[in-house]
Amino acid sequence: MKASFLSSLLLPAAASARFIEANEADPISLYTDALLEKVPASETGKFLIELSPGEIRYITEEEKWELRRTGQNFMDVTEHGDLGTLRISSRSTAVFPKTVKLQKEIKPLLANLSKTEMQEHLEKFTSFHTRYYKSDYGRQSSEWLLQTVQNTIKEAGADEYGVKAEHFKHSWGQHSIIATIPGQSKSTVVIGAHQDSINLWFPSVLPAPGADDDGSGTVTILEAFRTLLSSKDVIKGKAANTIEFHWYSAEEGGLLGSQAIFSEYEKQGRDVKAMLQQDMTGFIQKTIDSGKPESVGVITDYVDAGLTAFIKKVIEEYCDIPWVETKCGYACSDHASASKAGYPSAFVIESTFGDSDDHIHGTEDLIKYLSFDHMLQHAKMTLSLVYELGFTDFKALEGSEVSEL
Repeated sequence: MKASFLSSLLLPAAASARFIEANEADPISLYTDALLEKVPASETGKFLIELSPGEIRYITEEEKWELRRTGQNFMDVTEHGDLGTLRISSRSTAVFPKTVKLQKEIKPLLANLSKTEMQEHLEKFTSFHTRYYKSDYGRQSSEWLLQTVQNTIKEAGADEYGVKAEHFKHSWGQHSIIATIPGQSKSTVVIGAHQDSINLWFPSVLPAPGADDDGSGTVTILEAFRTLLSSKDVIKGKAANTIEFHWYSAEEGGLLGSQAIFSEYEKQGRDVKAMLQQDMTGFIQKTIDSGKPESVGVITDYVDAGLTAFIKKVIEEYCDIPWVETKCGYACSDHASASKAGYPSAFVIESTFGDSDDHIHGTEDLIKYLSFDHMLQHAKMTLSLVYELGFTDFKALEGSEVSEL
């Protein structure tokens, strides 16, 4: 009864900070926080989820999976109902370069990207029975991934310059991973993917190889990271901005890992200039079967328009295939956590959303359905974007925008 009453109070509220003007206080969010403090989830035995901006309600864990089985995305905001409220007064429109500029530095790096590396990593990553975030297999896969990232750093000699990777710990056992490449400033460019997988019928029991969702994104950004570390300028900290690669835990549970990280960043006052999520980068069969050109799917809803426009320019310059616009709805991957925290975010996927992989969330999400040639295109885009933005002087860029006004 208590939960139903709270839900009725919360439903009308546009609680997501996404739609609050830069200098406007958000009394609804503040009131929501007060209500949540009075009725903790432990007392209701349920989870508070946000289905869309303003549509918030309590559900059981089984109801979570039922929603996912019907294709409904959501954020589980039980622990982070205040995400986005601390940066309301300090938000401003993000500014990104009008053109790409670092072709001379980037194009030689692209030649070093390896499909073999991605395939070997994905074969190991999908060998775990599941990567369900509450399972011991999920813990083991996360530990393997962290060790692999750390070995990648050591093999590049980047640890000598302060490049590091470590777990961001969570209560459920499978920890997120953050790799950091220090730059000339604390301003940060983030590349993300989620490491967990799920079988939506019996998550704790049935296999969930998760080759495409999101093993493909995980190894795609890992390969971009490995190749980026071959740049001496990057590992020696000459980039204008700090660069981070994130592998999130518990995306399938409602963006839990990424919410925890960006909630912490918000509280610390971290300056995140851009965040790109790579979730599913390898499936193209439905695109080919329908007679459409192989393309990089660029999400256009619930993302930062300026960052998305720049990503299109990166694809045009550095990839061998075009981009295609598509939509995925609210909270469809971890970029939504960054966005809600007030940070410019974007999401790129393997195709249009309608042509994306339909083997996911079960036992058939297997490597045999994926194209490593296509994943290579995503790796090219990732590497090029993070290099371009890593070396962007955002302070000078923002100043030039103001002077033009």
